[in-house]
Amino acid sequence: MPVLSYLPQDLAEPAELVTAMRARRGGTLLNLDRMLLHSPALARGWNVFMGAVRRELSVSPRLAELAICVVAVLNNAEYEFHHHAPELLRAGGTQAQLALLANPAAAKSSACFDTTEQAVIALTIAMTRDIAVPDALLATLKTQLGGERPLIEIIGTIAAYNMVSRFLVATGITPET
Repeated sequence: MPVLSYLPQDLAEPAELVTAMRARRGGTLLNLDRMLLHSPALARGWNVFMGAVRRELSVSPRLAELAICVVAVLNNAEYEFHHHAPELLRAGGTQAQLALLANPAAAKSSACFDTTEQAVIALTIAMTRDIAVPDALLATLKTQLGGERPLIEIIGTIAAYNMVSRFLVATGITPET
């Protein structure tokens, strides 16, 4: 249950920002947007930043969505999981993998995930729970992902979605009905 009210779905102002947010969302405002718009400055920065994370990175969408779903589970962010589980499936994940994510600690060693996916799950757990990441895990992922850029991008995606989940949980945002 949200702790603050959602702004109306037909919100028109600030026009430039609302239009940009609708464009990023395919014409509608999500509950997250309707909460963020309480602060236009925050909503503007969020829209640009998260738009870049979602559309401009070269890291595999499958790995990014896997990491986002793990963040959602670890942080009890139902809204985040609700929106990103279908994205993981569209990116090539399976229903069996999705089911295993209910327990990320077990999933990181499951044969349902390849070694790179297992390492991404381990990285997501480390970043979300421990903050510090073992050097050996970073070195392994740097090799598996093919360099520093994809490693930075998956780290950035995990960090960004930890921010998202913390906002979602703190404000009590619920999935759209």
